[in-house]
Amino acid sequence: MIVDDSIVARSVFQTILGDYPEFEIVATASTADQALDKLRNCVVDIVLLDLAMPGTDGFTALPEIIARGRGARVLIVSTSASEGAEACVRALTLGAADTLEKPSAGSYRDHFAAALVEKLRRVGESRPVEREAVRAAAKAVAVAADVTRPPVAGPVDCLAIGSSTGGLHALAELFDALPAACDMPILITQHLPASFMPYFAAQMTEIAGRPATVARDGVGLLRGQILVAPGDAHIGLRSIGGLPRVILNRDPAPSGCLPSVDPMFQSVAQVFAARAFAVVLTGMGRDGSIGASDVVAAGGEIAAQDRATSVVWGMPGSVAAAGLASTIARPSAIAARIADRMRNQPQRRARAWR
Repeated sequence: MIVDDSIVARSVFQTILGDYPEFEIVATASTADQALDKLRNCVVDIVLLDLAMPGTDGFTALPEIIARGRGARVLIVSTSASEGAEACVRALTLGAADTLEKPSAGSYRDHFAAALVEKLRRVGESRPVEREAVRAAAKAVAVAADVTRPPVAGPVDCLAIGSSTGGLHALAELFDALPAACDMPILITQHLPASFMPYFAAQMTEIAGRPATVARDGVGLLRGQILVAPGDAHIGLRSIGGLPRVILNRDPAPSGCLPSVDPMFQSVAQVFAARAFAVVLTGMGRDGSIGASDVVAAGGEIAAQDRATSVVWGMPGSVAAAGLASTIARPSAIAARIADRMRNQPQRRARAWR
């Protein structure tokens, strides 16, 4: 489905995609409200969505389009979606799968057509990946009580979160429900390009109500602070002088992701052991499942987002299917579980981090 108030843009998109038999345009809409109405009866895999439209804008309509699309992925194509732009991060926060800058009217070129097709292929290919992960995990999670691990007792000294497609929206729900008293150091690996990371960190500062910065080599962990993996390196940890510090590396990860959740989880397990709490949020693929195994082996606890609230249930589904998670729930419920652990945090340990 193509949703754009410009008849020129809709025509250009139709012309470009008409040369590729792998794509079928099933509907077009000139407003977001019209798109929402058509989605009541129209089954689509991908929605191309403009942001600036008369009436209901794309930002406002995006969550409802995702919900009404019953699994449809949304590719934002907008003049305000330049790489690293704040509008991109906001759209990704609301659940968009990807973004692409739309050229000004009359300046469509071959490179835009190639970029559009490449983005659509990536977005479209993620749906079979999701279905494969769901099939692999469905049998185990259908009897969730039998595959979840017992919860871990005691306080939490480090919270590590991994996420990918749709993760920004899940992070917003998690932090909205996480009490300010949960002031342990927080590490986040989100699959985004490096150019997005400063904007992502700024968005996380606003969402979480606590400072978030892009991690740098050698920085220490501080209570109440969020460190975000840069888009071109994994977050690792090393104890120096008895205090954990960030060590960035770019070694190939089993998942093929850069940054990858696995090295972050593995480092957190090594440094914090039973006081580590790792969360796997929505995302395609299996990144995080290897590191999650290390966290469990070290005595730490794993929580995975549930299938119903995940945009793509690949990463959390693989962790759930492996029986590594103590909690399989929506992000707000995971936040409640973290809060339960932190209620047992002695005040003297909080002072030790300052």
